Amino acid sequence: MIDTQAAVLTAVNKPLELTEIRVDDPEPHEVRVEVSNVGLCHSDLHYMKGTVPTDLPVVVGHEVAGVVEAVGAQVSGLCPGDRVVGALTPSCGRCTNCEAGRSTQCRRVEEVRRRPRPAVQTTGGRPIERLGDIGAFSRHVLMRENALVRLPDDVPLQVGCLLACCVVTGVGAVFRGAQVRPGSTVAVIGCGGVGSAIIQGARLAGASAIVAIDLDDARLKAARGYGATHIINGGNGDVVAELHRQLGDGADYSFEAVGSARTAATAVALLRPTGTACLVGIAPGGTELSIPASDFFFEEKRLIGSYMGSGQARQDILQLARLYQQGRLLLDEMVTRVIPFGEINEGFEAMKSGDVTRIVVDFQA
Repeated sequence: MIDTQAAVLTAVNKPLELTEIRVDDPEPHEVRVEVSNVGLCHSDLHYMKGTVPTDLPVVVGHEVAGVVEAVGAQVSGLCPGDRVVGALTPSCGRCTNCEAGRSTQCRRVEEVRRRPRPAVQTTGGRPIERLGDIGAFSRHVLMRENALVRLPDDVPLQVGCLLACCVVTGVGAVFRGAQVRPGSTVAVIGCGGVGSAIIQGARLAGASAIVAIDLDDARLKAARGYGATHIINGGNGDVVAELHRQLGDGADYSFEAVGSARTAATAVALLRPTGTACLVGIAPGGTELSIPASDFFFEEKRLIGSYMGSGQARQDILQLARLYQQGRLLLDEMVTRVIPFGEINEGFEAMKSGDVTRIVVDFQA
């Protein structure tokens, strides 16, 4: 067990508390990682604001990259010094979904995450929860070996951390979730970190038109750089009418990366008949959708969800790293700002600005 510094959520709608915690030694299949970089994600804000419930106190944060510090007795694929990226979804490898290549929907994930004692405690011995059993806003984290991916040497940890969540989520939604066809048309609602990754995924999939939709002109301008061919400011009138003006009878695919009932309904309305809407943004707990049944019966539209890329997270993260190496996936451009760990609360405040795609915490700064 080691003492380390972490940013702990002790009450909703309050700043994270920078404090000392204790991180346990690795269990046989676990790895202790010295954290280098963590991306600030809007999913973390759901827990911080209480729109998604969690037990307190809790260490939030999940978009993590770092260096292996210690390994458990049965770890065979990683060793101290390896540069790694985390995956939010460890898998058992044996349930129906894992065997079907859908490890992000592992049916035994709670069993996989179970350990005989708390992974993280206060210095006084009180257990502390970890978001997704990661708790990345800490200088050290414990993760299972099968939730870590060794990063190629020429992929910096500062951008590699984005692969852990927003990039695998966005690009995965395109390829594995909606399975976008080459030459099709795509609309993306919300152009933050995940939305920017969806746009890049649509570009990589060979979409003939990619419409970026947001309320902020700075994000729409950035979307052009990621591959958007058309832009619509959602605050300037009827989004559906404007998309029809630009594309004709609607989009083949639409992606919602905001997390609200209103934008989910818009995603369906943007579709041409037989089109597919994919919900990627996490909505607050209790959110319900209201969509005309005729959209599905007469027009044969489809509505699907996609969680963490809808596939094999570890395999997909490695493939995305290769795309970055080839210059086909833009990661450096997605990092708007790098901040030291001590400024993490200020980083979340800065996320309210429209010119922010991703803020990354540097634990070494």
